[in-house]
Amino acid sequence: MTMFKVDRLVFEPADVDLARSPLAQDLGGQTHVLGAFNPGLTRLPNGNLLIMVRVAEALTEPRRHGHIHAIRWDNGSYVLDAYHADTVDSTDPRKFTLIGERWRVMALTSLSWLLPVELDPDGLSVVAVHYDRAIAPGSSSQCYGVEDARISRVDGRYLMTTCTVSPERHATTLYSSENGLDWRCDGIVLDHQNKDMLIFEGTIEDRYWAQTRPLGDLYFAYPPGSEWRAGPSINLATSPDALHWRPHEQPGIRPHAGTVATARMGGGTPPVLTEDGWLTLWHGVEPQGVVGIYRTYWSMLAHNDPARVVRTDHAALLEARADLTAPLAGQMYVSDVVFTTGIADAGDHFVVASGEADLACRITHIPKARFGL
Repeated sequence: MTMFKVDRLVFEPADVDLARSPLAQDLGGQTHVLGAFNPGLTRLPNGNLLIMVRVAEALTEPRRHGHIHAIRWDNGSYVLDAYHADTVDSTDPRKFTLIGERWRVMALTSLSWLLPVELDPDGLSVVAVHYDRAIAPGSSSQCYGVEDARISRVDGRYLMTTCTVSPERHATTLYSSENGLDWRCDGIVLDHQNKDMLIFEGTIEDRYWAQTRPLGDLYFAYPPGSEWRAGPSINLATSPDALHWRPHEQPGIRPHAGTVATARMGGGTPPVLTEDGWLTLWHGVEPQGVVGIYRTYWSMLAHNDPARVVRTDHAALLEARADLTAPLAGQMYVSDVVFTTGIADAGDHFVVASGEADLACRITHIPKARFGL
């Protein structure tokens, strides 16, 4: 159970009208919503909150005639690609891996697009669902989908990073907006194998800062006895214009050797400035089963030196709640996953948005006192 008074699901697969999906014209009747989750979060000029929901749309019958099928955007329409069932490993319900390739090559069991959902100022009820402003693949670099929006507001302008998925690259694409609803694609800003890019909600000495998370299969060891564990970490980058990014030389938040809960880690919410520094919420993954256990943690970074952690907590801030998803038990395909993706100031507390079980959107009100503020 949670320690927070407000902690609930606010948007789930049944709330998506697939007749208004970007895929409807080409695949109408063949799909279902695998998940409506991992919402970016921001406050609109009218005071309402916006969650940018990742809608993972999957084939209702992906296996037919000895083949498994994947959805792909192709020059303005959506097509199905067939892979012989004997040539893939589908152990992970979110994807399948091609057997016998020299490199690890996979395809997804769903294609994701982004749905803007407007909530009331507390984030607890839906005001409007803006299907006319949905963000779907629009280039070959996005042919397998647009995923996991993170929204920052910097000097009155909204900046949204998304994960772009295709055989060409696994990259970060930037969108910008003046009002939080009408978005312009500014193109790829981080190239292959870089996820969870979070732009700080403010500049430092007139430069933009961001957290990044490069991926890879090779990491060099820390020396014996080090407090750090080799593996994915949260790095830093700076930019003069939010378009051209340079890696920061000092490391950011690294996996701690004293716990397996951060054996894999990555950014969660865009860092927000407080009186004590930049507050950032991030995820740590403990190995278990195919997917692992995802939890949310937090750190406070120094105002003028985000590479320096002022304070943090090894205890999880948020964990998955089976009681929240119990009414959706028949739709669940993973468990023990909370993936926090958005934060907004609400006076004496923060409104925090998360994806719960890769299935639904969760809103939690967390008192600022929980972070020592």
